[in-house]
Amino acid sequence: MIRPIALFDMAAQQALIRDRLDARIAAVLSSGRFINGPEVTELETRLAEFAGCGHAVGVSSGTDALQIAMMAEGIGRGDAVFLPAFTYTATAEVPLVLGATPVFCDVDPVTFNMDLDDLRRRIALVAAEGRLRPRAVVGVDLFGRPADWATIEAICAENGMFALDDAAQAFGGDIGGRRLGCFGGATPLSFYPTKTLGCYGDGGALLTQDGDRAALYRSLRTHGEGGGRYEVLRTGMNGRLDTIQAAILLCKMELFDGELAARARDAGWYTAHLGGTVALPKIIPGHAWGLYTIKLADGAARARMQDALRAAGIPFGVYYPKPLHHQPAYAAAHAQALVPPPPLPVSEALCHQVMSLPMHPYLEEQDVARVAAAVRAAA
Repeated sequence: MIRPIALFDMAAQQALIRDRLDARIAAVLSSGRFINGPEVTELETRLAEFAGCGHAVGVSSGTDALQIAMMAEGIGRGDAVFLPAFTYTATAEVPLVLGATPVFCDVDPVTFNMDLDDLRRRIALVAAEGRLRPRAVVGVDLFGRPADWATIEAICAENGMFALDDAAQAFGGDIGGRRLGCFGGATPLSFYPTKTLGCYGDGGALLTQDGDRAALYRSLRTHGEGGGRYEVLRTGMNGRLDTIQAAILLCKMELFDGELAARARDAGWYTAHLGGTVALPKIIPGHAWGLYTIKLADGAARARMQDALRAAGIPFGVYYPKPLHHQPAYAAAHAQALVPPPPLPVSEALCHQVMSLPMHPYLEEQDVARVAAAVRAAA
C-alpha cells in the first residue's frame, strides 16, 4: 500500500502528544477558566522565553494580533501602511478596517519578501503627494523566510514609521540566531492549525520588547479595560485567547524545536531530489519553512504540474492565486493610494508561477522522493 502524503499532517503530531493533550484539556474543563485562564499566562511566558523577547500577549487570531498592534499605535484615517502585494489578505484587511490606506509594494522574485527598493520608492511617492502620512511598514516573513529586518528597521527609523513583523508563517525562524519576535516594534503571530506552531482553532499572539506596548495590548484585547473588568479606559475589542487553545499550544511547544529541525531537513531533501528541475527556495539559516514553494515558468507550466501531481495523488497548494491589489475589496484603495499606482509586475507574475509542495515535520525521505519524482516528470 502506498503511504499517503499530506500537505500538512496534524494527525501524526497529535498521535505523539494525545495523552498530554487530553490531560491539559481535561484540566481546563475542570477549572472552568475558559477565557484568559492560567494556561494563557503560562503560554505567554513560554513564547517570550522561546523568542527571547520581553513580552508575549495571547490573542484570538493572527488577524486580531495585527489589528491590536495597529490600534495601539493609533493608526487610522490619513495614514499609509506599506505592505507586500503578494501575501495573505489579513495583512491588507486590517489597515482598511481601521480607516488607514494600504500601499502595496512589490516583492523580490527570489525571496518573495518585500522589495525594499520598491518600498523606499513608494514611501517617497506618498510623502511627495502629501495626501497620506507614511506611518507603518508591515514586513511579512513569507512562507517562513525572515525578511531583511535590519534594512526595514533602518527605513522606518529614517522616515519616523512603525515597523511591524508579520511572522504568521515564520514563528521559530531567526536571523543570525536572534529569533523572530525581536524585530520591529511588535511581531504578530498566527496559531492557525497549519502554521509552524498551530492550535486546533483560531489563536494568535503579539511579541514585543516594549513593556508599555504589552500592557496596552492586554487592555485592547479585553475591550480596553483598565484596572478592573468594568473600568474601560479606551476603545478596544474582544481579542482574547481561549484557554483550551493555550493548553493545546503548550503541549505542542514540547515538540517545537524538533519540528523546526525536521522542516529544515525536509527542505534539504527537496533540494537534493529536485536540484536543477524547477526554481527552488534557497536554503538559508533561520528559515522556518512554513511552506515549501517552488516557482514555474508561467501559468501554463504550473497548470501542467498541477495536473501531473493530481494524477500522482500528490497534494499541493497555491499561495497566492491573486495579488492583493487585484482583489475586489482592495482595488479601490490601491487606485487611490498613489495616483497613478506604480505597477507591481513581480507580484502579478508570481501568482501564476508559484505552488507549494507538502511540508510538515512528519515527512519521510521516501515521501519527498515521491513528490520530487512527480515534479521532475512534469517539469
